[in-house]
Amino acid sequence: MSERIVIAGCRGRMGAMLMERLGKNPAFSPVGLDLPYEPAAMEEACRGARAVILCIPASAIAGTIEKLRPFMEPSTILSDITSVKELPMRHMERLWDGPVVGTHPLFGPVPAPDLELRVTIVPGRNSSEEDVAFMEQVFRSFSCVTFRATAEEHDMAEARIQGMNFITSAVYFAMTAEDPALLPYITPSFLRRMNSTEKQLMEDGALFTWLFEANPHSQAMVRQYRNLLSLAAAGDVDLILHKAQWWWKEGEEKRKIHEEARKVALQSARAGLKKGKK
Repeated sequence: MSERIVIAGCRGRMGAMLMERLGKNPAFSPVGLDLPYEPAAMEEACRGARAVILCIPASAIAGTIEKLRPFMEPSTILSDITSVKELPMRHMERLWDGPVVGTHPLFGPVPAPDLELRVTIVPGRNSSEEDVAFMEQVFRSFSCVTFRATAEEHDMAEARIQGMNFITSAVYFAMTAEDPALLPYITPSFLRRMNSTEKQLMEDGALFTWLFEANPHSQAMVRQYRNLLSLAAAGDVDLILHKAQWWWKEGEEKRKIHEEARKVALQSARAGLKKGKK
């Protein structure tokens, strides 16, 4: 018997991706919901649902839960896929008395074929081991590799990885903007950086701005960055360069170890799926 999973925000890019991928697995029966969230549609979709996954902007989570809550069964898992976790988890745990399990797929709606699909799983209040394992299985069903973290651990890491990548790029191009005298000096490396950053700053600028501001650790990361810039201003660039080279020295080796461990976990998950289908 397949498990019903409600995808709220099914017409969005990530929601549509989950509908498509889960729809290919006989273990799941994804049911889509989207605006304007008509009562009859919500009642039908939520009846017997094992989980409701909110594939919507974090700013819309509270209002959407209030609409869905009257139709959800007490044991239904409430989940989300947003790129920040502390604020959404607070909303979900405040508004839903049942199990809550946050998630963050660390990839977009159309990932590269060779990309390892990693997903952070954040166990919340009232969630049993069975509830958390179910949400892990949802993502492992289409070859994702999952790992668990607290909401704080997740947001601290994302403030460094995602938030600082965004804000430093924005500041760099803001600093060099509106100066035609720079145009003759543009180098291939500048153009490569410009091309690699265009989508983030142009198409997704509003989204990354919201994520940066919603992450409670963003300002602390900016202060750390400012301290390193102070070293540069004092002439200690060699110290900064030495720290940065960690990624190509010790960091590269540690990354390879992690990648091997993830490959083993992925193979194990795939083997479990094949065994379950027999």
